[in-house]
Amino acid sequence: MANGGVSGQQDMEKMIEETRQRFKKEFLHDSSDKYDSRDVGRLMRDDPLVDGYLTWRHFVVDDALKMIDESFQWRKEFRVNDLTENLVPKWTFETGAVYLHGYDKEGNKLFWFNVRMHFKDSKTVRDKKSYVAFWLERHTARNPGMPITVVFDMSDSGLSNIDMEFVKYIIGCFRVYYPKLLSKMLMYEMPWIMNAAWKIVKTWLSPEAISKLKFVSKSDILTYIEPEHLPPHMGGTDSFKYSYPPLPDEDSHSSITENGPCDKVEENGTIDHPLSSKKD
Repeated sequence: MANGGVSGQQDMEKMIEETRQRFKKEFLHDSSDKYDSRDVGRLMRDDPLVDGYLTWRHFVVDDALKMIDESFQWRKEFRVNDLTENLVPKWTFETGAVYLHGYDKEGNKLFWFNVRMHFKDSKTVRDKKSYVAFWLERHTARNPGMPITVVFDMSDSGLSNIDMEFVKYIIGCFRVYYPKLLSKMLMYEMPWIMNAAWKIVKTWLSPEAISKLKFVSKSDILTYIEPEHLPPHMGGTDSFKYSYPPLPDEDSHSSITENGPCDKVEENGTIDHPLSSKKD
């Protein structure tokens, strides 16, 4: 198995069991406070979870174990299993800098980063990291197996909006913490002044991840996303405008087509905000 090849279902099952047993033997010994027990429990019973780590690490068990270890430590540090709306600072939701909304042409959820709204601040970077973790965990819990397409909207952004530590964290989320979650990463209208910074970013990416990186403009973003899921400044027709509270309703695939996921119109004509009185 160490050569990275899997010939069939039985081989995959053996590799999953090997991963579990080695994790118990090599990582759980004297490490009772290193991980959240809920994550360890999932690893021991959830075959797709182990499969995800193995697939992302090309079926090399040693590499998958290192990834699991790093991922589980991060999940404990950020209290991801308990990360609810109430535990994330309210101001992060109010900025509208990061949110889930809409779908690409392949049916993958869109994860928007409005770069112009982000400013580097060492005092708030931890809160921003928790905010991103909240959205990713919320998505994976509600839409198991659905990949994400990240859209970095760089319209009207500049050097003051670049935060290399935060960008590296976002990349790490998809590289380590959420295997197989990233479909592609669309860089929209990247200013030429940011070229040097993104050359550094590319050194953090694997060849596979680099292949998922697409630099797009208004003329070609329609290759990946239909107009009904794009805002007007990208040539789209989606009139959705993020506001908080409440959180956008990401449960319904059909409710986001015209006006975004916030409002669901009932048969009697009233507008229902399904999350306005409910926390995750």
